[in-house]
Amino acid sequence: MNDVIAPDGLAAFAAPMFDLRGKAAVITGAGRGLGRAITYGLASHGAKVFLAGRSQATLEQTATELEELGAEVGLLPTNVADEDDVIALRDAAIDRFGRIDILVNNAGINPYYLPADRTDLSQWQELIDVNLTGVFLCCRHIGPTMFGKGGVIINVGSIAGQVGLGRAAAYCASKAGVDMLTRDLAIDWARHNVRINCLAPGFFETDLTAGIQNNELLAKKIADQTLLGRMGSIDEIAGAAVFLAAPASAYMTGQILSLDGGWLAR
Repeated sequence: MNDVIAPDGLAAFAAPMFDLRGKAAVITGAGRGLGRAITYGLASHGAKVFLAGRSQATLEQTATELEELGAEVGLLPTNVADEDDVIALRDAAIDRFGRIDILVNNAGINPYYLPADRTDLSQWQELIDVNLTGVFLCCRHIGPTMFGKGGVIINVGSIAGQVGLGRAAAYCASKAGVDMLTRDLAIDWARHNVRINCLAPGFFETDLTAGIQNNELLAKKIADQTLLGRMGSIDEIAGAAVFLAAPASAYMTGQILSLDGGWLAR
């Protein structure tokens, strides 16, 4: 190992492993929550970031904050379940930065906590459209722009893709689909030098989990199930996303990386 350590020592050797300078990233669901934290993480390691999400106001607020910190930023309000929107997102990002090196499919919803027998078809379809079809559309239209260039795709799944949570049939099914889409695309696109991995968070303190955080019994149940005894802070997801985007994970593809405070260890 010593023969590959840079002359300036270990610090100089380690820094390039997480260097994203010169890379352009598209992040969906970037205006708030985990997507916002991931965007900050990538930008802090040098990436140019293009923000997508449904709310122009939250995108603009995040973009302004990042620009004040010196990041290169672009944005476009986008519904990832709409194919025309996704194509427009791809074109706008390439027009802004000339290329796309990193795609983070973070956009997702879970507005319903209902058992399957009380889930309407329209509710089921809404979750599948955003959480699974949206990931497919972004991969389908943005992924090929990376072929032969060493691109990286990070699909944001969930522990709900690996274990049932109860009262969440549509959400769990959509996230399990993201896991398998990740694996199959990794097989198809390895020959194009595109790496695809899935980041699977557990319960984090976001607006999506506000109802749980405000329910004492549910919050305690989650804390008791989680080895670290708490929900994750949104800042704690950035490091894992940077790792998956950076040269540090260059030999990793088709994998599900769980970031769950130990939930799946039980």
